[in-house]
This record gives sequence, C-alpha cells and structure tokens, in this order.
Amino acid sequence: MEILRTPDARFRDLPGYPFEPHYVDLGGLRMHCVDEGSGAPVLLLHGEPSWSYLYRRMIPIIVDAGLRAVAIDLIGFGRSDKPARRADCTYQRHVDWMHAAVDAIDVRGATFFGQDWGGLIGLRVVAEDPDRFDRVVAGNTMLPTGDRRPGDAFLAWQRYSQETPEFHVGGIVKGGCATDLSAEVIAAYDAPFPDDSYKEGARQFPMLVPTSPDDPASEPNRQAWKVFEQWDKPFLTAFSDSDAITRGGEKVFQSVVPGARGREHPTITGGGHFLQEDKGEDLAKVIVDFVRST
Repeated sequence: MEILRTPDARFRDLPGYPFEPHYVDLGGLRMHCVDEGSGAPVLLLHGEPSWSYLYRRMIPIIVDAGLRAVAIDLIGFGRSDKPARRADCTYQRHVDWMHAAVDAIDVRGATFFGQDWGGLIGLRVVAEDPDRFDRVVAGNTMLPTGDRRPGDAFLAWQRYSQETPEFHVGGIVKGGCATDLSAEVIAAYDAPFPDDSYKEGARQFPMLVPTSPDDPASEPNRQAWKVFEQWDKPFLTAFSDSDAITRGGEKVFQSVVPGARGREHPTITGGGHFLQEDKGEDLAKVIVDFVRST
C-alpha cells in the first residue's frame, strides 16, 4: 500500500486546536488521535471529510467533567496516514483499522459517540466488541444495509463527490454547517490535504456506503443490527434539527435498540450535518449528562 503522510507543518497554529498529537502504529499505517484527560473514556469518531478538529470545542468540556476524550482521525483523514489509491480504502478495512486502534489505546468502559462515517465505522466496532463499551450516543449517523433506497440528499451528495472537479474539503464542511465558518476554520479543515493526491480516501468514502442489498458491507452491517436489537445498555440519539442527509435516522435507533427506548432523546437545535461544528458545546454537555445519569 502506498501511503502519504501530511507534513506536521500543516497543523501548526490551527485556531482552537492546541492538542498534542498521539499516534498508533497499525502495522505500517500511522493513526492519529487526540487523547486528553483521565477517567472513563469517551470515544469520538468524525465523518466525511472532516477530522478530529471537529471536536475541538467538545474535548475541553468532556475533560473538565472528569472524563477522557479520545478523538481519532480515521485513516485517510486528519493527521492519520492516507492511502494513495482509492482501492485500498474499503469499509471493512476501516472497521479493522478502528478495531486495532481501540485495542492499542485500550478503550474500556467507554462511551461511544459517532457522527456520519464515525457511526458507520464505530457502531460496527461497538457491535463486534461490545464489552469495551458501556453506552452509545449516535448523532447524525446511520448503519445502512442497502435494503432500503437511500434518500435523495445522499444520492445527490454521492454524485457530487464523484463528479466535482475540485473536492474542496473545507468548502464541503462549510456547506454542511448551519453556521458560517471563518476562513481560518475552513483552512483548518483543508490542512490535512496538501493536494488532491491526499484526498483519495475522502473521494472514495461516499461510494462505500451500502446502497444495495448485496454490497460487501451489507451482511456485516446486518449482523451489527442483530447485536443492537438486543442492546440493553444505555443508548441515546442526539441528532440535529437541520441535516437533510440523516434526517429521521434517529427514529430507527429509538425503535430498534432496547437501550434507547423510554428515554428522552434530545434534538440539537441550530445544528447542520456537522453538528459538532455548529453546536459542539451543547452536544458535549448532552454526552456528559448522559454519562453522569447512566
């Protein structure tokens, strides 16, 4: 596998991101994470095409609550290594890489939060290694099997991701937010990608979402759903009020997962697809309160 590594200089003096880098060696691949605080871990996984910068305002709140905030950059994103060929990025490989990282970091007694692809990957890890996790918070995410037709908003995004000549990562994140982003913040989302050769994983991600019943990830995701159909540990949804991609997905989790039933599930008002960017402080408080109450 040919690997690209973003120069460290790209990550200097990013606004609101003072965290020291930590790395996990995955057999030649280097995966980055923010690892702050102590106590019970909160595993925070980002989606496409963002990175752990998305959690910069949430991490201090989680740490101040006496918890350990672990925000991992998926392979192909952030300070993690980036495969140079799209064919090297598969759904199963991302799940395997995350399993290896969770093992290396020794996550136990954890609260999981995932958004977008952070949920698609992280919920698989939770289902396949449930003893490491005490509770789950899902926000603006899904666990598709391809048995239902994707929504028009996702299909439009999928087409755009393959057809646009310029895959402007910072601009895509801005477009998925309900609030305006400064030029400096947009540049921070662009920082992991010095040129288009670093974006092969980001380009590939939309095509890895199962959209047909015979997708390679369909059966593993069905098996994960079987675990969640029996999941009686605390499970919370915290979706935003204005995300066209995942709107309504919270109702699936609430109806299927036993640990989600009978709970008051918050809606994060004023949040777009990237609710961590729009309403990170509100979301962090939801997670902290959920840990304390369960």
